[in-house]
Amino acid sequence: MIEKLIKDFIEFLKIDRGLSKNTIASYHEDIKKFDKFLEKKKIDMEKLNSEILLDYVKYLYSLGLKDSSIARNIVTLRNFLKFLTQEKIIKEEIIGVLSVPKLWKKLPIYLTEEEVNKLIEAPNTSTPAGLRDRAMLEIMYGSGLRVSEVANLAVDDINLEFSYLKCKGKGSKERLVPFGESAKKWLKKYLLEGRGYLLKEKKNDHIFLNRRGGQLTRQGIWKLIKKYASLAGIEKKISPHTLRHSFATHLLEHGADLRSIQIMLGHSDISTTEIYTFVTQKHIKEVYDRYHPRKK
Repeated sequence: MIEKLIKDFIEFLKIDRGLSKNTIASYHEDIKKFDKFLEKKKIDMEKLNSEILLDYVKYLYSLGLKDSSIARNIVTLRNFLKFLTQEKIIKEEIIGVLSVPKLWKKLPIYLTEEEVNKLIEAPNTSTPAGLRDRAMLEIMYGSGLRVSEVANLAVDDINLEFSYLKCKGKGSKERLVPFGESAKKWLKKYLLEGRGYLLKEKKNDHIFLNRRGGQLTRQGIWKLIKKYASLAGIEKKISPHTLRHSFATHLLEHGADLRSIQIMLGHSDISTTEIYTFVTQKHIKEVYDRYHPRKK
């Protein structure tokens, strides 16, 4: 009987839900896993209850699956059981025990303030390219911009007098972001002493230029950060986004409110910004473990 129910469920996913072949194939594999479990336990579908479903969840964990795989299997099973309630095969109340496990968010990699200083001070500022790179790193850390936002910054987007910049984020949403005195100093120096040498006689509105006078690309910025991280002796695996994470984490550690950080980062949903509270909580725990006299 279960084979027919699985077949009917797959047809339902294909026709009523209009899911893709790959998604349906994943559902099918997950349901077959559940079928084998019932077969091994010699349990009929009509006799399903909450205890059996919980045993199945324990079984999934015993297989050594990742949390994400277990979550997907549970979601699949919930959908299958909901289908069976529509077919009046099982009672709906037993599904409630199948809550999807809360997956741990992957905490972002960020630099300490000391590491940030080493990274930002790594460029040789006696050259036009070095001035560009120092100004770029100052802006990335000073304003928490995405790498694409940095690459697309135009001269008219910068207001040196009031120390803020205008950038377009995801969905072409514009926002104003402040930057500090250090970023202002190096940006001004680059614009006066470095950018003209890189621009040569070309016309280009972008602030950060490559050696041929063209726009510095996202890939180019990534390579430069990798280069300066190596020069600074930073062993963490970092990317342009690491400076953005560092910007938000350090603001939070120094008392900034989450809503202000959300606006500066350009997050549409504050739940995205809340990841940094996990980072700072982790930092606080490390400080406690290191310094509290009664820890041990």
